[in-house]
Amino acid sequence: MKKNLYIDKQWVETTDYVELFSPYSNEKIGDIPKASKEDVEHAIDAAANASEEMANLTAYQRAEILEQLVLLFIEHRERAAKLISLESSKPLKYALGEVDRTIETYKFAAEEAKRLTGEMVPMDAAKGGSNRLAYTLREPVGVVAAITPFNFPQNLVAHKIGPAIASGNTMVLKPASQTPLSAFLLAELLDQTDLPKGAFNLVTGSGKAVGDVLVESEKVKMVTFTGSPAVGKGIRDKAGLKKVALELGSNSGLIIDEGVDMDTVIEKVVIGSFSNQGQVCISLQRIYIMESLIEEFLTRFKEATTKLKVGDPLDPTTEISAMISKEEQQRAETWVQEAVAEGAKLVIGGKVEDEVFQPTILTQVSADSKVSCQEVFAPVVIVNPIQSVEQGISEINNSDYGLQAAIFTNDIKTAFNASKKLQVGGVLINDIPTFRVDQMPYGGVKESGNGKEGLKYTIEEMTEMKLVIWNQS
Repeated sequence: MKKNLYIDKQWVETTDYVELFSPYSNEKIGDIPKASKEDVEHAIDAAANASEEMANLTAYQRAEILEQLVLLFIEHRERAAKLISLESSKPLKYALGEVDRTIETYKFAAEEAKRLTGEMVPMDAAKGGSNRLAYTLREPVGVVAAITPFNFPQNLVAHKIGPAIASGNTMVLKPASQTPLSAFLLAELLDQTDLPKGAFNLVTGSGKAVGDVLVESEKVKMVTFTGSPAVGKGIRDKAGLKKVALELGSNSGLIIDEGVDMDTVIEKVVIGSFSNQGQVCISLQRIYIMESLIEEFLTRFKEATTKLKVGDPLDPTTEISAMISKEEQQRAETWVQEAVAEGAKLVIGGKVEDEVFQPTILTQVSADSKVSCQEVFAPVVIVNPIQSVEQGISEINNSDYGLQAAIFTNDIKTAFNASKKLQVGGVLINDIPTFRVDQMPYGGVKESGNGKEGLKYTIEEMTEMKLVIWNQS
């Protein structure tokens, strides 16, 4: 399956291609183009040339393009899900869920395109502001460069492409090297809509070769990136004065108070810890539970984990499959071994079997162990006892990250206190920190990034506010 770049509404061949292999089966699944510097500049030029036409589209026209894309994704739902499973080893049942969320995300974007409004400014509230009428407008920034990760190759792309279209921007997309097939499908579907020529462009290749050209180009007005903190900081440092939105790492924590329904908790933490092999920005990585509950919790958590079906991602019943690469699986295994050497107790998992890193639970883990203080991005979760909820809050806050955190409690004062004191972008009460719906404001503090995703909020990031003042005197 040989693919080509998509630039200025044309499929463009390149000189070099790289083979793409399935993480689970190791079979070759495609030949992917490696964009040259000239290819990337061509894509940027195409987007820049289309900026005026894109900005002049009415809200109705932008919404209509997104609605066309929604219908195309509904038509190609199963194909899109199988591509996700093939290139990322995401179990098919979760890949189908991702496509359904992608459809919903573009639907939200279409709706938000019609809500892009400014506001009146009461000029006469100031002593010298009489006889003046003022209002604000929202205008597109221009060319948006989107650099996206492997773990949600359709929906996290939709969170950048959808708002860009809704707000009248043009785009250059650089998808993750392991999951470009989903991006090629997106280009194929957008090609069938009324999106103006050059408004969407797709370039593939190494992050260094492609990303640096995008970030440093004066024609690119905004860079939106989801990925590691190290790469995100590098983008910020190279971007100059252009807008930069960063959604970076996390090691999301959960507090479990006494008196909660353990059946509900167990069901949710299994999903939060192990869905998509733990390769989720808000995967549940740290659990802090009242000491009186930990023995029962670990017994039941281990039992529920053993029931997960591990295997081929294309099997509709599979719940856990291979991580994105053998190197990542080896890293996760090494981190677990290091934690055990530092005094942690392995409850279950911790090794690769049949090409799959097994779901892993650790307890009595040091706060300095990598599986606790860094982003493990694997099906690994730690469970440590606490003497009080306040101790749990302190443990969660003892982190360089702050994306989402959660607490299960039946006490409303405890819940309110946690919501105020947890140093994160989002707090979940009686749920896991892995919960997300696509219209909500989503983003973190500290090294988890800046800005907010969620259609309305991303559109605000992708537009500039202009003030207009009429002097009526």
